[in-house]
Amino acid sequence: MLKRAKISVIGAGNIGGECARSLAMKELGDVVLLDIPNKEKPELHMPRGKALDLACCGPVEKFDARITGTFEYADIADSDVVVVTAGLPRRPGMSRDDLVQVNAGIVKNVSENIKKYAPNAIVIVVSNPLDAMVYVAWKVTGFPANRVMGQAGALDVARYKTFLAWELGVSVEDIQGLLLGGHGDDMVPLPRRTSVNGIPITDLLAADKIAACVERAKGGGGEVVKMMGTSAWYAPSAGTVEMVEAIVRDKKRVIACAGYCEDEFGVAPGAKGKGYFVGVPCVLGAKGVEKIIGFKMDETEQKFMNESISHVKDLVGVVGKLYPELA
Repeated sequence: MLKRAKISVIGAGNIGGECARSLAMKELGDVVLLDIPNKEKPELHMPRGKALDLACCGPVEKFDARITGTFEYADIADSDVVVVTAGLPRRPGMSRDDLVQVNAGIVKNVSENIKKYAPNAIVIVVSNPLDAMVYVAWKVTGFPANRVMGQAGALDVARYKTFLAWELGVSVEDIQGLLLGGHGDDMVPLPRRTSVNGIPITDLLAADKIAACVERAKGGGGEVVKMMGTSAWYAPSAGTVEMVEAIVRDKKRVIACAGYCEDEFGVAPGAKGKGYFVGVPCVLGAKGVEKIIGFKMDETEQKFMNESISHVKDLVGVVGKLYPELA
């Protein structure tokens, strides 16, 4: 009999709850939803309440995945995949960079517990600022780099495809596209590698319209924050679940995510063991990031990529000042 995968989601907020729902509905495995107690209302048990509510969807949505809500890290033992959504959400006026001081400490604590209780897991970090938080998780767990990654490109590319499809009046399923670099405002667009069912996007849209879609994708998170007063959760969750599915079903999907790079894309040439996590096309399968797919960029693309990498390095530098042992 096949063993179900065990998937733990750290953080039972909007993104974590939506991840748990989608993971269960897709029957990707049994789900553990973990959070910390509410200090102001200690009588509440948010993860257990959400788990109960989600479990009662099973008869309607036709899934048998077991969902557990907990405050105890011991319950994530033997997880195949751990998704980290814990951290302070972005609020109006905040950039992802503003979050680094608070969320570095949270992700550090989470990662220590993952190392202790789920030492064989593959870790997907969703917490912002994403590229720096993946680095923290990698350093603290000490896991091989292929077992630590960040959900960035899957979300960024989804936004990019959505805005292009709207502009063209076509199905989002027929848009193929790629974005590289850091997660957020300095991601690197690749319009020349974007197509609609094989037709180059540059044959279908004027350069200014493509640029507008790129800029909206870059600021997509901030646009949602301005409207709702908090970070997005549906699209980030969908991107995360896409990655989990590729891993637990060993699909070998090529998905843009924050993967560990050294020589790849000019991130840190020759700096063995001192690379960075940036958005690149990764082959995701049972071993995590099984391969990073490299390709030649033109001069302009490489320039933007270098700028994006520089920003990632700056964020990691802030982490190093806060926690010298992680430098």
